Amino acid sequence: MRRAGASEAAVAAFQHNYESLVAGGSGLIPETAIEPVRQLPRLEEISKQEPEPELLAQTAIIKLNGGLGTSMGLERAKSLLKVKGEWTFLDLIARQILFLRKHHGNPPRFLLMNSFSTSQDTLRLLKQYPELGEPNSLELMQGQVPKVDANNLRPAVWPDNPQLEWCPPGHGDIYPSLLGSGWLERLRAAGVKYLFVSNSDNLGASLDLHLLRYFAESGKDFLMEVAERTNSDRKGGHLAQRGEKFLLRESAQCPQADEHFFQDIERHRFFNTNNLWVKLDALKALVLRHNGFVPLPLIKNSKTVDPRDRTSTPVFQLETAMGSAIETFDHSGAVVVPRTRFAPVKTTSDLLALRSDAFEITKDWRVALANHRVTQPPIIDLDPEHYKLIEGLDKALADGVPSLKECRELVVRGPVLFSSGNVFRGRVSITNRGGDPRRLREGDYVDSQVDL
Repeated sequence: MRRAGASEAAVAAFQHNYESLVAGGSGLIPETAIEPVRQLPRLEEISKQEPEPELLAQTAIIKLNGGLGTSMGLERAKSLLKVKGEWTFLDLIARQILFLRKHHGNPPRFLLMNSFSTSQDTLRLLKQYPELGEPNSLELMQGQVPKVDANNLRPAVWPDNPQLEWCPPGHGDIYPSLLGSGWLERLRAAGVKYLFVSNSDNLGASLDLHLLRYFAESGKDFLMEVAERTNSDRKGGHLAQRGEKFLLRESAQCPQADEHFFQDIERHRFFNTNNLWVKLDALKALVLRHNGFVPLPLIKNSKTVDPRDRTSTPVFQLETAMGSAIETFDHSGAVVVPRTRFAPVKTTSDLLALRSDAFEITKDWRVALANHRVTQPPIIDLDPEHYKLIEGLDKALADGVPSLKECRELVVRGPVLFSSGNVFRGRVSITNRGGDPRRLREGDYVDSQVDL
């Protein structure tokens, strides 16, 4: 890692994880070690207070932008995907920042946490927004760590492609990256006290002035935005308690025997939106107390060194989640936010909903549900054989995006070609059992099943 130019903070964080692995640490959190979270404050209650826009001058916004969207067949930053007309995630994020600066007169700092894979394309797009500043001055670079050979716990070796010997360390890397890059001290020297962090593919996660005031006055060092779990969130990480402290349990940290507890959304009611608030002075004190890093629970992911070759060397990828710092800070908390603050794009089904009229662009450049009578976006299940990759979705939408504003659920099986003349309401299922794509005729489809 040192030969590759890693900072001492990154080396210390990896060493902590590696020593946990060597000591036999599985990173598993059994159900007997935790308790469910019963009650939390809610954004609706917090919003009754007047916001304080002057706090923006003491705030930095960081968007996590290291993902390539490989699960959708992308080879560049997911944030460069078009989500509304010609606008990409990054276009809308830039416009959100510029809106805050223009309308409140107290400009927040803005950084993108890029990976080596996303940096070049991202900085090129940011040149379209010179008001944000020089693109290179907006970048926090994510680190990379060695993959660990599962057979001997040594650094994995793959001469065919040495770059495959390395992997991203998860978004928990934000803490050593802030410290090792010098950004932590630069932000503090510029008068920044509060940090708001969220994923670049979550356009619902704009900076909320009510939450900023609440965090500033709460006495908390760390605040996690959580939302209430639904059936579609059974496999996602959840909030829990161990003694007086909150903790985050990801699916990879749950013993198989406790899977039924993990998926019980009545027992474990809240999930992490990955919208986090951090006080920089508390972060600085925390890393000093732990000799230069934040000790986060290990997430051990079993892979092969070449993810496209299942016969290649088995490896462990040692990762951490930034939300798991909730149990590391002395004074941490959580607040329940509406689902509208959690609209990530992980699949082409998510992207279809976002591109449709189910979502609209607000005056402050957020993405919000267009149908104000509902609190949940439509549940969309696209046939992975035909739509898993972005090329398949783009082909299906070549003649326009169907209306989903009043759709509760859409299930598509087989190759179907849509148009802007398709309107779906309620629960709609469309099936093409043939091998060739078939066009769906224009018209309204209300609580119907269609066989082409």
